[in-house]
Amino acid sequence: MTWIVAVAVLTGVAAALFARLADLAMHTHERLYQAWPWASLVLLPAGFAVGAWLTKRFAPEAAGSGIPQVIAAAEQRWTGRWGGQRVTLKTAAWKVVLGAALLVCGASLGREGPTVQVSAALMRTLTRGLKGGPGRRAMIIAGGAAGVAAAFNTPIAGVVFAVEELGKSFDLRTNTNVILIVVVSGFAAYALQGNYAYFGVQHGEGQLTSVWLAAPVLGIVGGLLGGVFARSLTWLIGGRSNPVADWRRAHPVAFALICGLVAAAVAVASGGLTFGAGYDEAKSLLQDHPGRGASFAVWKFIATLAASAAGVPGGLFSPSLATGAGIGAAFARLGFAVAGRDAVVLGMTSYLSGVVQAPLTSAVILMEMTRDPGLVGPLMLAALLARWASGWVQGEPLYHALSRSWRLTPGARA
Repeated sequence: MTWIVAVAVLTGVAAALFARLADLAMHTHERLYQAWPWASLVLLPAGFAVGAWLTKRFAPEAAGSGIPQVIAAAEQRWTGRWGGQRVTLKTAAWKVVLGAALLVCGASLGREGPTVQVSAALMRTLTRGLKGGPGRRAMIIAGGAAGVAAAFNTPIAGVVFAVEELGKSFDLRTNTNVILIVVVSGFAAYALQGNYAYFGVQHGEGQLTSVWLAAPVLGIVGGLLGGVFARSLTWLIGGRSNPVADWRRAHPVAFALICGLVAAAVAVASGGLTFGAGYDEAKSLLQDHPGRGASFAVWKFIATLAASAAGVPGGLFSPSLATGAGIGAAFARLGFAVAGRDAVVLGMTSYLSGVVQAPLTSAVILMEMTRDPGLVGPLMLAALLARWASGWVQGEPLYHALSRSWRLTPGARA
């Protein structure tokens, strides 16, 4: 158990350092864009094409968010030699390097999903071979949960994510290990980053009645839009045959280049608002600063879909939160008697729940990030309705649909 705690500390430190690296990468791109706005736009198509080639050539298991790989690795029970690279240190290293490089290029990708895969890889690799301790599956799930906790500084959301998303048939006897690893890892990240709220401490301003009335509307709208995103991405990269997906598999680098050109065009159309994870724009909308609302949500939706379909490392959580913030801000400007910040928080929860179809995780992440206890009930209502609405568009949760292509073939061992 002492060794597991030590590895959990290391996992939290690694997540915190990855967060700092991602922030540095986005700040680097911002400086490049201010100095050479048109030249920096070349980085998107070039970065996507080079990133896709490097991923395909050296670390195919590092593609995309990383959460589908963790789900696939955790759900399969094999005996014998560990095979595959879905949760190994090699894959984790490529994930970090390529993810940061793509953020320098301005890709609309997040670090939270990659942090899940990196954390799971650290926990699985460094606890491998321990006698009498938790099994392989428990370590993978616990590491992934620790990744969510450390990435957002939301330990409760990490535990909820483990049960709701990573291990739907999770053995409840391993809950103690998950909680222990999440708490220790989160504490290590806290020691480096301090007691911060991801988007700053927010306090809702609207009347409780208006917030409760806004929650179901935003829940359904955000859920439907999130479902459209999930269905579109599943159609493009989910593994099932269709003309576009087949061409993508045959020409991955060319497809990534096209995705980069789309992302660059969207960046120009939006005035540069779609670069990066979207943290700054979401925080600005949360603080009731002027923003583009609906137009920003549309551009961010397209930019994130292009980046996610390109076959390069990068996550969906932060860009989805930014898109949801735009949806909430647009709703607030329609004249409803709900505070802008409250509508933005509800929009973020709803859209994220619609994309990943994990309502408890989505609600708890926003509860812990914004630290506004008055929104707990409306957040839960919006997230649950968003999950229901998204299910009408995308029948299978996104990460589980994508995890099919990461499951080893029958007879393989892991």
